[in-house]
Amino acid sequence: MLRDVLIQKGLSNREAEVAELVSKGLSNKEVANQLFVTEKTVKFHLTNIYKKMNVKSRAQLIVWCLPHLGFVESEARVEASAAQAAQQNTYTQTIPAGSSTVTTLPGSGINRNVTGNGTNGNGNSDIGMGGL
Repeated sequence: MLRDVLIQKGLSNREAEVAELVSKGLSNKEVANQLFVTEKTVKFHLTNIYKKMNVKSRAQLIVWCLPHLGFVESEARVEASAAQAAQQNTYTQTIPAGSSTVTTLPGSGINRNVTGNGTNGNGNSDIGMGGL
């Protein structure tokens, strides 16, 4: 996705590839190793990228590319899903507790003994422990 946008902005395939790797946080040396070129070649491509993209630094290039990277979209979707689940109060977590399993509702302070005999293995009840 990002590579297509960069090519539309006038970058060559290789320049788009370099820009994409730099935007993912790779150093010049790491980009060079991944593309099987020298660091000098990566620097040459970066100079051309900066001119074509009208940016002055690696940081500006990364900031420009961030909205077009797939993981930013994915994080937004994950956060939206988590917020929706919290609103619907449907999110539960199952925690093993000795021979029992406890289901918790986050933020509610409610713990329910789901399986087992309701004791902690010593004949003492776990009810009222509040997850301590």
